[in-house]
Amino acid sequence: MATLQHVCSAPLARALRSRAASLAPSSPPARLPQPDSSRVLLGLSEPELRQLALDFGQQSYRGKQLHHLLYKTKAKEIPDFSHLPQAFRNGLREAGWRVGRSPVHRAVSAADGTVKILIKLEDNRLIETVGIPVEEDKGSFRLTACVSSQVGCPLRCSFCATGKGGYSRNLKRHEIVEQVLAIEELFRHRVTNVVFMGMGEPMLNLKSVLEAHRCLNKDVQIGQRMMTISTVGVPNTIKLLASHKLQSTLAVSIHAPNQELRQMFVPSAKSYPLDALMDDCKDYFLQTGRRVTFEYTLLAGLNDRIEHAVELAEMLHSCGRGYHVNLIPFNPIEGSEYRRPYKKAVLAFAAALESKKITVSVRQTRGLDASAACGQLRNNFQKSPLLESAAAEPQPLPI
Repeated sequence: MATLQHVCSAPLARALRSRAASLAPSSPPARLPQPDSSRVLLGLSEPELRQLALDFGQQSYRGKQLHHLLYKTKAKEIPDFSHLPQAFRNGLREAGWRVGRSPVHRAVSAADGTVKILIKLEDNRLIETVGIPVEEDKGSFRLTACVSSQVGCPLRCSFCATGKGGYSRNLKRHEIVEQVLAIEELFRHRVTNVVFMGMGEPMLNLKSVLEAHRCLNKDVQIGQRMMTISTVGVPNTIKLLASHKLQSTLAVSIHAPNQELRQMFVPSAKSYPLDALMDDCKDYFLQTGRRVTFEYTLLAGLNDRIEHAVELAEMLHSCGRGYHVNLIPFNPIEGSEYRRPYKKAVLAFAAALESKKITVSVRQTRGLDASAACGQLRNNFQKSPLLESAAAEPQPLPI
């Protein structure tokens, strides 16, 4: 999946207004009555679940059992809580509590094992999640879940498939967490790594992203160092993220070595100039001690020349140390004027950076035969909320 084809297009100011609007109370469509989003079990911590059990007149250990059912057994409905007393289950349902799991609407797999799924949310919106399996050299198995943070994206980068599908709303905490659980169920394997690089701009939904990050770390038991939060850059949010002192990686989608070129691909760059973004990244490293990764999508003939690599290296050196560049050859999307560079051009760009003492890696492209670019599969199925019933949930995939 071209993980960085996930952010951008409208001016940043418009996106921030959209963010504010999404926080305001609004009346859902009459045909789609919304459950009480505050009474969702998924996303709650064990102490919170223990307190919930006490609130229902149960002993505290029932909350621990509930925690196990949610995150280990992965129960999807309250009637599935067979270990809990019937009175407790009935009480939860009568009080309006629900698990917060959504059905898998569609799943497609690529020859390399990559699986992309569409999850159908309670308001009939679709989001994408990708499972990326990797066999390590020593026989170990790594499974990365690439998760979405928004339904669509308001910051439409010119090369991004997600932006072409429009923006609907932010995802809630449990809607992010459930993506990881869905990947675990499909692969019948524990997710080892999580990247917030799917649909949407994580920094425009930072509250839910941080809540989901906590849950994935503490409850699903994925180490902070095994998680990456990506952003194209939203003013003030990198500083806010730094204040949380996470041990996770910050990945900044940069895509160009100068302001003029960057704002051609990233319209929001006009409101958040490259110099300001780089200053915030420098401060992030100083505050956290965590190296910043710069994601650079290579577009044939536009930003992939040797002089671009040299200019990028000079800019990074001027900002100090603590940086790593991850090169991403463009994932082709239907109707796009951009082209994927030849392998020779990619390797030459990487070599130019290395010659300037810049740590660089080239991302292995996965799932090209499964609509790998972020947003492609969703765009094939949805421009507006689905009206038909959800498809039967796919069977777990053999590994």
